[in-house]
Amino acid sequence: MRVGLYPGTFDPITLGHTDIIRRACALVDRLVIGVAINTGKGPMFTLEERVAMVEAECAKLSAETGTEIIAHPFENLLIHCAKDVGAQIIIRGLRAVTDFEYEYQMVGMNRALDDKVETVFLMADLKHQAIASKLVKEIARLDGDVSKFVTPEVKAKLYAKLGRD
Repeated sequence: MRVGLYPGTFDPITLGHTDIIRRACALVDRLVIGVAINTGKGPMFTLEERVAMVEAECAKLSAETGTEIIAHPFENLLIHCAKDVGAQIIIRGLRAVTDFEYEYQMVGMNRALDDKVETVFLMADLKHQAIASKLVKEIARLDGDVSKFVTPEVKAKLYAKLGRD
């Protein structure tokens, strides 16, 4: 069984994330969405809220693709998380050249730690390349409409968190 790991903070999960997840499903039999605890980033949503959003969004994608998708919180090294969930592949999404520079360094470090785990890069679809969770939260905080960047369910949770309707 081919197991892939797609890690991130998912604060919140965006259409860019779900685009990568949908396409990653074509590469693996089971896709683990590693939800990073990462308190250093100061997430807006609690870990439980982020896991619940990922599970809700991925239930639709799992039904659509036939791929088993599970959410898995983690706060250890990514390569250790991959080992914990039995992943042979780490999936990473790329939006821009700056993403590649950072990811290139991470691949080198991960390969040094465990050369049996491969990293696969998927380019974000053109219509999703500008989407970043950080920017989605800022737009929402400043009373902007985030409908183009997240599903209606995630939008409702984001606005509720901000005390908006």
